[in-house]
Amino acid sequence: MPHASQTSPRLPYSRDEAIAHLTAADPKLAKLIARAGPFTLRLASQQSPFEALAESIIYQQLHGKAAATIHARMIASFEPLCGLGVHPSPQHLLDCPTQQLRSAGLSHNKTLALRDLAAKTLDGTVPTLARIRRLSDEAIIDHLTQVRGIGKWTVEMFIIFRLGRPDVFPSTDYGVRKGFALTFHGLKPTTKVTPDLLAQPADMERRARKWAPFRSVAAWYLWRACDLASSKT
Repeated sequence: MPHASQTSPRLPYSRDEAIAHLTAADPKLAKLIARAGPFTLRLASQQSPFEALAESIIYQQLHGKAAATIHARMIASFEPLCGLGVHPSPQHLLDCPTQQLRSAGLSHNKTLALRDLAAKTLDGTVPTLARIRRLSDEAIIDHLTQVRGIGKWTVEMFIIFRLGRPDVFPSTDYGVRKGFALTFHGLKPTTKVTPDLLAQPADMERRARKWAPFRSVAAWYLWRACDLASSKT
């Protein structure tokens, strides 16, 4: 799951309705929900798509603390132009020297990805927050995966944690696949997980049809299944 620093408790759907639907739809999932407890997902702060995706790019394949440090350094490097703690605009990112981004700790590939994100924000490929809220999940994925370094998984996390959409099922996510195997395939918490023990996305998606229109909530509980398993090891 992605990093979320500032949060808001408001979701655009009913937590109680989601839990009631999932509990009625799937007895095994209902047992997980009962063990894991209340659904406490909070939306990440309402960044612009550009800001949220820039953060996602920086966090890819890095430990949270290291990524947070690099993210903070990058923003701080623009302080003379933007002010204290203010995120740079797409134009700022395009105009700045490459060494400024590299000095913050960004890799060559992430520097290229951030510049591509900035260019595609300016040309409209990356929609504004107001426009993106009117798009379907599929349309958002189509738009945002045109950006270098942004894949389907990153966009799914954006839709779940930034937009608060209720029916996204990230079936390729490692934690969701492991949680599914723990919940439905009898994977033991003490078993060392190898790729062959993870649930397959096609099998997961078939079962998940009954969870619609609250598959985001189901995914959140599958992540919790991993947390519960870790506490037993």
